[in-house]
Amino acid sequence: MPKELCSSLHGGFDYTRSQPPLPTRKTLKVRTFLPSPNWPRLTEYLLVSTYRLAMATFSSTPIVIDGKGHLLGRLASIVAKQVLNGQKIVVVRCEEINISGSFFRNKLRYHNFLHKRHIVNPKKSGPFHHRAPSKILYRAIRGMVPHKTPRGAAALERLKLFEGVPPPYDRTKRMVVPEALRVLRLKPGRKYCTVKRLSHEVGWGYKDVVDRLEEKRKIKAQAFHERKLTAVKLRQKALADTAPAFEKLTQLGF
Repeated sequence: MPKELCSSLHGGFDYTRSQPPLPTRKTLKVRTFLPSPNWPRLTEYLLVSTYRLAMATFSSTPIVIDGKGHLLGRLASIVAKQVLNGQKIVVVRCEEINISGSFFRNKLRYHNFLHKRHIVNPKKSGPFHHRAPSKILYRAIRGMVPHKTPRGAAALERLKLFEGVPPPYDRTKRMVVPEALRVLRLKPGRKYCTVKRLSHEVGWGYKDVVDRLEEKRKIKAQAFHERKLTAVKLRQKALADTAPAFEKLTQLGF
């Protein structure tokens, strides 16, 4: 590895002389969060890079993930790893996350979970049986994080989960995780269900509220998109109309 590259990657230190050479055989597969969800053109985005440098890469701004169409366990494992590495993660539309297996089977599993309780004081000691989709995802992520240590508690502080797409995340770019998408990871024809239906069946009472708010948000987003397209067309038309004048100014040296 060139001396200049080593010094730039490791804070200005010359690792070619003062330290042993960097490992080149060990590869690190970097998780990529891709623009979401444009399903017909999804294959254009499935580019996962592999680097030969064992370095943690994360963004200073929170990554907003659209939970629709992701598998619960796979998304939880990737998010857990990212928050442990220091990345801030926001997951919206948790109610649209998928769970592999039929709805009836998953409902039986959840009812079996409801029977597990503390013998002394369940209200104080737990386990707490959350019904909200965001809490179900949170519990799955928490089980993959050492949450009783300071490192794990700090990692969970970097995580935010929401049903629907509340402000200000309705105006930010949302990503998908290809390694957790159901259409890519679940065999075609296999049964699956949504967390929204499961939560509603076991006692979550805000399904209709979230659906109503999502309908309003989609109408506003569609109107914004149409206004944006109109502005882009007007700009292109204005540039085309003034192109001859620009050519004359260029000939005159401006």
